[in-house]
Amino acid sequence: MTGLDHIWNGWRARYVNESGDRTTGEEGSVFTQILASGMSDETAHILWRGRCTFAILNAFPYTSGHLMVLPYREVGDLEALTSEEATELWSAVTVAVRAVKAAYRPGGVNVGINMGRAAGGSISEHLHVHVVPRWNGDGNFMTSVAEARTLPEPLSFSAEKLRAAWPAWPA
Repeated sequence: MTGLDHIWNGWRARYVNESGDRTTGEEGSVFTQILASGMSDETAHILWRGRCTFAILNAFPYTSGHLMVLPYREVGDLEALTSEEATELWSAVTVAVRAVKAAYRPGGVNVGINMGRAAGGSISEHLHVHVVPRWNGDGNFMTSVAEARTLPEPLSFSAEKLRAAWPAWPA
């Protein structure tokens, strides 16, 4: 077995060396701010709204079609969700996976939550589930070496594709 190569990405050091969550000086998480902004769903890239949860494109996606499903209520921990929120959240995640598969035909899909700052949660005060389409060879190495991502389409195109592919609710 060969040794593991290491890539220096010092830009991540601030996550290790700082404590607490990032704050913007504004009230609530960025998601709460978007919901309170009065922006249209098209402008905010909100893909779907349910009773307790909604789906939105990631503004800084790993790849085209990267979306998030989250509760309206600002809550940081999975176990803090009400049973109604939890039920709708996981149903919506399943629907989101179907939409991503229909819109992008990926080779696979990552679904995940980073709870807490130490787990990589950049907005840890507002729980959100990532749904990320993946293809063989799409490691997007640029993120590690250049603090950049390469995306073949703008967010508005991704939103249009995913809205068109979003199955009727409930699934």
